Amino acid sequence: MFDIQLRQVKDHTFRPIVRFVPEIITPGHLTLAALVTGLGACLCSIATDRHTSAWAVYLWMLNRVLDCLDGAVARERGTTSDAGGFLDLLSDFIIYSLVPISVACGEIRRGLPADDCVSLLLSVSLLEATFHINNFILFYLAALSSQKGNDELTAVTMKPALVEGFESGIFFTLMLAIPSLLQLLTLIMAAGVCIGIASRTWLILDAFAAMKTQPGHIRVD
Repeated sequence: MFDIQLRQVKDHTFRPIVRFVPEIITPGHLTLAALVTGLGACLCSIATDRHTSAWAVYLWMLNRVLDCLDGAVARERGTTSDAGGFLDLLSDFIIYSLVPISVACGEIRRGLPADDCVSLLLSVSLLEATFHINNFILFYLAALSSQKGNDELTAVTMKPALVEGFESGIFFTLMLAIPSLLQLLTLIMAAGVCIGIASRTWLILDAFAAMKTQPGHIRVD
């Protein structure tokens, strides 16, 4: 919901840090490091030892810093590329998908009652399902807008939703920091994603209707 507004703040915050990144370290290296720390956070969240599981939050925060830094370095050096953007997004999707599953596994391994395990896994499954549906909508529309070369359709894909990157980061941080609240957090997050799915679906159908009446002149308010 706040991603567009926070993008400039993020770039302004990380721009001074870029000069301290050695030239030998490329944005691709930072993306890989972000993936590794994200996977490390997931592994730590599975641990039965509470001290080890606490490291999940620290590694996750490091993942977030590296995820912001790779793009900042690429833009500052003028080395942005489609491949780099793809790998950065792929890394995010991998970690975003694994965090709720990993935290749930950790709760089960630490002795969650059997009845609670079923309801917890169902809530995590529901959240993962909303991720897939939301991603389908975004990528279908991105492919369609690219095929038709329509700027207005592209604008629909970037229409703000209730749960975007910033809000997802907050939810995942809370999941890792307070795993006992995982079921509540997954249900709230799933509801937020569903609202975004509904709003974007409405925009897409409205855009398709406009294409029939005024081809090439689509406006989404």
